[in-house]
Amino acid sequence: MPVTIRPVTGKAERKRFVELAYKLNAGDPNWVPPLRIEALELVTPGKNPFYEHADQQLFLAERDGTLVGRISAHIDHLWLAMPAEQGGGPGIGNWGLLEAVDQEVASALIAAAEDWLRARGMTSAMAPLSCSIWEEPGLLVQGHDHPPTIMMGHASAAYQGWVEALGYGGIKDLLCYELDITQNFPPLLQRIIASGERNPRITIRKVDKSRFDEEASLLLSILNDAWSDNWGFVPITPNEIAYTAKKLKTVVFEDLVRIAEVEGEPVAFMLTLPDLNETIADLDGRLFPFGWAKLLWRLRRPQVRTMRVPLMGVARKLQATRLASQLAFMMIEYIRRDSVADYGATRAEIGWILENNQGMRSIAEAVNGKVNKVYRIYSKAL
Repeated sequence: MPVTIRPVTGKAERKRFVELAYKLNAGDPNWVPPLRIEALELVTPGKNPFYEHADQQLFLAERDGTLVGRISAHIDHLWLAMPAEQGGGPGIGNWGLLEAVDQEVASALIAAAEDWLRARGMTSAMAPLSCSIWEEPGLLVQGHDHPPTIMMGHASAAYQGWVEALGYGGIKDLLCYELDITQNFPPLLQRIIASGERNPRITIRKVDKSRFDEEASLLLSILNDAWSDNWGFVPITPNEIAYTAKKLKTVVFEDLVRIAEVEGEPVAFMLTLPDLNETIADLDGRLFPFGWAKLLWRLRRPQVRTMRVPLMGVARKLQATRLASQLAFMMIEYIRRDSVADYGATRAEIGWILENNQGMRSIAEAVNGKVNKVYRIYSKAL
């Protein structure tokens, strides 16, 4: 039967768009069902501040009266304003949130997204991005054999071939590193950490949740500065800062977030989250009727196997200095100790890290991290 593609209109179809992911991934043991309330909020203008600077159209694919796929096409106007050397610039549109039962459906969906972008003056497609690059960027091309950690994507291994068959070429790989945190770091790193502890100019402190909004704003301001020269960077707006802080408040624990100060000035931070995918995997994305109670109980002091470091930043003025590496190693070590002692964690995942970010890759490898997942961003001229 032929595949029909139609644009999503209205709340009911947006909900069907979200629900389809649960149906199509039900047979994948490594796919973790996200909370439905969050998945719906991601694609809802007025809920997600991403849409204050972006336009989006959702599409559904149907065959013989059955939904068989979905995709999002979107244009981020902040991305268009970024310099070309950082991956942005005029004419670059995006698609993402792809789900398809087979290659025919995927091809039809991507073609519809391309047509939508082309009709709005876009000259190339950079994808997949699940809305913003700050959400779930890239297509999983390595590491399909184990579940993703919190706030990372997962897709069938077949998708890579389907996307590349349409003329898409990889332009940037995003790497995740895993490491055993039950083991002490190499002696050289221990000496570097001890030297920092003797330096009266350096303070490594925990985040203060009693001043959460202020602390969240501080962290994200350091992030905007630290990442501003990186490929793919798009500034986080004040409304996105507030939105992100609200979402993270219940899953942020003071001993898992460190802020580094030099002579009293905050210059670096490291945010670590318990891998809540382990906590929600059995909820099927549902908070009702009993999911709320289960989740709230588990969040009191989550005992997890894995910790994820989604964000780390050092002020630009210190980057590529010995002090920057020293601060990073100190924050990693302090959080490593607490992760093992207080949460029962045995492993950590650091990432994503840009393939050409040699500074961060060197830090991850110095603590014995090994690449366990690779996400690829593709591009194609329209």
